Amino acid sequence: VLELVEGPTIAEVIAEGATGGSNVLRVEDALIIARQIAGALAAAHEKGIIHRDLKPANVKLTTGNVVKVLDFGLAKLVSPERAATDSVSPTLSSPAATRLGVLLGTPAYMSPEQAEGRPVDARSDVFSFGAVLYEMLTGKRPFDGASELSLLSSILRDTPPRVRRLRPDADPRLEELVERCLAK
Repeated sequence: VLELVEGPTIAEVIAEGATGGSNVLRVEDALIIARQIAGALAAAHEKGIIHRDLKPANVKLTTGNVVKVLDFGLAKLVSPERAATDSVSPTLSSPAATRLGVLLGTPAYMSPEQAEGRPVDARSDVFSFGAVLYEMLTGKRPFDGASELSLLSSILRDTPPRVRRLRPDADPRLEELVERCLAK
């Protein structure tokens, strides 16, 4: 049984802003949404749950600007103590998969360790959170590629353009936060 969550996804909000020619989201609005996403991830991590597929399409903005983080279908349960540090849970592509090192998640928002098929912990969700926040602020994904393989390669080797280059009105501390989240 799944809850019906009314409202647009953050992906829809970003797309709507991009076609409207705006700066996607006002910085203040992006921060309100980001704070709620971070709170949801912190609550999951406290319970030993690693989301592993955080992306704009998995976050809804409901009435009153209440954020709901959705689709924990790829989540991994680890002990709460292990959620924040090296997890013994490698990434797998589906519940039926049994081989280690198979990719799991949405490539554009994967952390470097996910892209390499290595074990993940809460830091992987923090990286994905940084990618979502970057996109909310700039209207662009931090990493890109012509194919899935080139996208994953970009995640592993590239540093995205600085937020303030694309969004001059962003506070330098916000830019630093995004960069810390996207640190490899």
